[in-house]
Amino acid sequence: MPHDQRNPIPDRLLPWRRTTLALLGLALAACSGTAPRVEADGRAAAPVVAMVAGAPITFVHHATPQAQGPVVVFQSGLGDDHATWAAVLRQLPAQHEAVVPDRPGYGASPGRAGTRSACRVAEEQHALLRQAGLQPPYVLVGHSLGGLYQYVYARMYPQDVAGLVLLDPTHPQLQATLEQAQPAAAALLQLARQTVFSSAMAQEFDAQADCLQQVELLPQLKAPTVLLASTETPVYMGDGLRGMLENLRQDWLRRSGATLARVPGSGHRIQRDAPQAVVNAIEAVASAAL
Repeated sequence: MPHDQRNPIPDRLLPWRRTTLALLGLALAACSGTAPRVEADGRAAAPVVAMVAGAPITFVHHATPQAQGPVVVFQSGLGDDHATWAAVLRQLPAQHEAVVPDRPGYGASPGRAGTRSACRVAEEQHALLRQAGLQPPYVLVGHSLGGLYQYVYARMYPQDVAGLVLLDPTHPQLQATLEQAQPAAAALLQLARQTVFSSAMAQEFDAQADCLQQVELLPQLKAPTVLLASTETPVYMGDGLRGMLENLRQDWLRRSGATLARVPGSGHRIQRDAPQAVVNAIEAVASAAL
């Protein structure tokens, strides 16, 4: 969009600009481009198509004759397709079968109308795995908003889940906390949603808290869980925002019963900065589930 067509930032919001830049670094990282589409063995990816609720969803399926144990199921963060996991797949040992869906509006999956709540994403993933003939239990791996989606899946289908690995997961109350604690920054984030996000990203952003109250009424999570936390934050992220995010992270540990593992030298996209740390967490969770 040309510069003169963008909405100007109101003067009253300018003092919050530094805080909001930090938030955009987390929420809009997906706009910086995607990694090359490669399989774990270096071949060009060839996504498979499955029909879910009458519409196609594409996914990458990686399996070898040595595959055994739980299938590893990945969910990408806001704006990312399956390519974001390329480095992890390259380093994932051959005994792990893996599947990486592209949600509607990402990769080759066409967009869908209607709400894109975490519960709907979980239902679609459940149907996709069944349609693909991939039987539980699963190790669920999710980054950012994809981490929230995997958490919701585990609460909705606990019998399917061997364990979880959550990479800087979006907290269920992130948006509500931001609106209460830093409303001007939340307003700027909404401005970015209107001017930068794709339609699929906007659908997911708008519905990120939908259905979560019902999810919290379900039985507590019991599967072994590792929460991987990045340690490299933008220099312009103030102490107030750091403190807010750390408080939400600690609440994640309470909600999920997760073991916290901080990843030195990693930014928000841990799967790209430290893929071996992700692989190690997958193997630890898979072993704990045996």
